[in-house]
Formats: sequence, C-alpha cells, structure tokens
Amino acid sequence: MKALIEQIRDRAAELLSSGRVDCVIGYKQGTVPMQEQPFFAHTPEDARQLTWSVFCTQNLANFLINRPGKNAVLAKGCVSRSIVGLIKENQIDRDDVYILGIHSPGMVGASKVQERFPGKVLHQVTLEGGELVVQGLDFTEKVPFDEVRRDNCITCTHRNATLYDEFIGEKGEETGGGDIDKVAAPWDALNPDERWESFNQTFQDCIRCYACRNACPLCYCDTCFVDEHNPQWCGKGQQQTDIQTFHLLRAFHCAGRCVDCGACESACPMGIRMRLLTSRLELNVREKYQYSPGLDMESVPPLSYYRQDDPEINSD
Repeated sequence: MKALIEQIRDRAAELLSSGRVDCVIGYKQGTVPMQEQPFFAHTPEDARQLTWSVFCTQNLANFLINRPGKNAVLAKGCVSRSIVGLIKENQIDRDDVYILGIHSPGMVGASKVQERFPGKVLHQVTLEGGELVVQGLDFTEKVPFDEVRRDNCITCTHRNATLYDEFIGEKGEETGGGDIDKVAAPWDALNPDERWESFNQTFQDCIRCYACRNACPLCYCDTCFVDEHNPQWCGKGQQQTDIQTFHLLRAFHCAGRCVDCGACESACPMGIRMRLLTSRLELNVREKYQYSPGLDMESVPPLSYYRQDDPEINSD
C-alpha cells in the first residue's frame, strides 16, 4: 500500500507542476479512525498529503460537479462509474477531468468494526496484512478484514475503474465475491403488506439530516424536491409520511443511475440500510433493460429517453 501511495503522490505532483491540471482530488488521512477525508491538492507540496487506504469511502465524483478548471480525480470502480453517469447527464465535461483509475481492495465498514467493540472508543485502526489492528485506551485486538468490508464492496462487480486516462498501480479482481442480485432477494419473499411494513421499519430511525442526499453524486439538483415550497412536495417534519416520501422519491430519482457506491449508507449517522431499497430498483433495471450504469460512454440510460416504439405506449 505504501508504494501505491507514493505512486499517487508522485503522479499528482507531476500533473500539478506541469500545469496539466489545476487540482488533484483524492484523499488524505482523516482526523478520526477509519475515515479518510476528501482532499484537494493544488500544489506539488499539497500532493504529499494524498493517501490511499481501505478507509477511502466517500465518492469523489460528488466534488466534480460545477467545479471550475481542469481537475484530476482518483477514481476506484464506483467513482469512475459515477463520473461516466455524470458526463452522460452533462454535469461534467469530459475534457475538464483527468481520471486516475485505481483498483479498490474493498473498503472497511466502520460501523461493522465499531459493533465489535460496543461502548468503546477506538483510537486507531490500521490494516496489517489481512487483518485490522484495532486500538483503544486499554486494548489492542485484531479483526479479519474480510469480515468487516462494507456490504456494497462485497457485492461490487467492478472494482477497477471503468473509465480512466491512466491507471495507478495494478488492476485487480473485478468482483468482491458477493452476488449483487441477492441484495434485493428479501423483498421477493414478502407480500405487498409485508414489504410496506419492512420498508417502514428500515427507515423508521431517519432523522432527516439529508446526509445520504449530500453524499450522493446523483443528487445534484439546484433545489431538492424536499426544499421546494411552491408547491411543497414533502413536509419538513418527522412525520412518517414525510420520511416515506423523501426516501421513496429519492430512490426512484436514482433508479437506473445508482452504481451502488454505498456513500449514502456510510454517511448515515443512524445506520439505515438504504441499499435494500435502491438495490431492488437497480435489479429491476438490469432485468427489464439489461443495463448497468457507468460501464461505458456509449449506452443510453433506459430511463432518460423516450421511444415512440415503446411497446407499453400502445398497450391496452
């Protein structure tokens, strides 16, 4: 990992010193365990702060929208797929972004680690070989890395960047070993009433902080529907109907576009498993349209265009 970090820093410094880009967007060491933070390097000296680890969970594509100048960005598989989608939706100009592709080993689910140490404050967590070394005030324990990977990393289908100008390091295994189609499987065993009850239980702890929305690169609307006042689509309170409306409309807004980066779940302070809902919609899109977002620049997202020969138009 250290050699890969040096490659990232050296290449970022070269791009900045040559004037090829104005900024390199990557990660630097965070101030709390298991959370590296987005970082914007503007000088070769800044580039020395860049890092790469199994704690780089935020989707950096989010920071390219409406960003001036020429920017380089470190893009693992899900980030690159998000960039592809945003280019197709005219939110990013391909000529203004230089993509440094990288392979993701799978990221750590911080909540999974914390659950193993209830009530304890974790001071430092590092990766050594195939284990996490977890340190607290009066303890040091090891946790198998494979047991605390984020759920979306386990079912990831494209760990390598799908679009890039150059690739940092070596390409690795594409899949995380899980089956993405099975994420939505629990819904199939439920009748409509049971599904509705399960949906309400999943989102009942939502505090309407909008962290999921703000972390998602697909939520780039200038004014979100929850902030509209004329007309007001969704109330601002904690009424159950308002919570239901927010999550249902946001999920359908992302249908056919979500790359399952998991940024929404990682950002949620309540640990809500939003992927249970979004994965169901993405499975429907794959089955009905044989389409997965962010894999290439040529295919057209099925829910973004109108066809006069659509078989449903003339259906009785």
